[in-house]
Amino acid sequence: MNVQPRSLAATLFPIGLLLIAMASIQSGASLAKSMFPVVGAQGTTTLRLIFASIIMLVILRPWRARLTASTLKTVVIYGLALGGMNLLFYMSLRTVPLGVAVALEFTGPLAVALYASRRPIDFFWIGLAVIGLLLLIPIGQTGSGIDLEGAGYALGAGVCWALYILYGQKAGAENGIQTAALGVMIAALLVTPIGIAHAGSALLTASLIPVALGVAILSTALPYSLEMVALTRMPTRTFGTLMSIEPAFGALSGLLFLNEVLTFAQWMAIAAIITASIGATLSMRRERPPLVAAD
Repeated sequence: MNVQPRSLAATLFPIGLLLIAMASIQSGASLAKSMFPVVGAQGTTTLRLIFASIIMLVILRPWRARLTASTLKTVVIYGLALGGMNLLFYMSLRTVPLGVAVALEFTGPLAVALYASRRPIDFFWIGLAVIGLLLLIPIGQTGSGIDLEGAGYALGAGVCWALYILYGQKAGAENGIQTAALGVMIAALLVTPIGIAHAGSALLTASLIPVALGVAILSTALPYSLEMVALTRMPTRTFGTLMSIEPAFGALSGLLFLNEVLTFAQWMAIAAIITASIGATLSMRRERPPLVAAD
């Protein structure tokens, strides 16, 4: 009689963490765009990852992680994917609206969900999410559509996002939340030379420090730590499908913070994406246990 409530709590816990993480990361992305005129997308990514590394180094103490040659390889790939995802996504935001960039980036986790799917109902939820994404991308509303270069960066970020999911779950199962700190540190090592080459001394602008700290917390330290916990408590398929709600958070953040007005079709897209996410959530409890059992 007492098993069912505990099972429900174990199901809802990682879902709640993902919702908080997505709201945080999209709010941080909106704030990050204010830094672009000073240090560009490359410099913004660099400052974000450097400050996030410091924060997570102090809080999570990643030196306690037990690394073997095999686990180190997994963590390195996870960190490189994380750095590439951050950099390419910010590069796309220079010319592509936030909600559209997130929708294009989502092709990565959507591909992960599609590859891992086995039951007909899973394909239904994924198909509904795809319909939502197609409605969300405003292709054809203007003569030129979306910027192709920006779209390419967003799709590249999606590839990195897929690797982030696959290797993040494996690395998290081996070392828990400390993996998030290790991954961010590796990502910072990857991106920092690029940011320095692009922005130079502008990275030392004092007025950027408070904004960079806010971006680091909202877009990296908080959400990636929460996602690492969620990754180890649900199957890869469920995580990838649930992340379909991310474009909705991106579109809403763009509306609230960047004055990017949503069309009726985009509102319908958000409804389709949320419905797909709810459907995936309801079916999650019948799936096999995740790699790391909930406490």
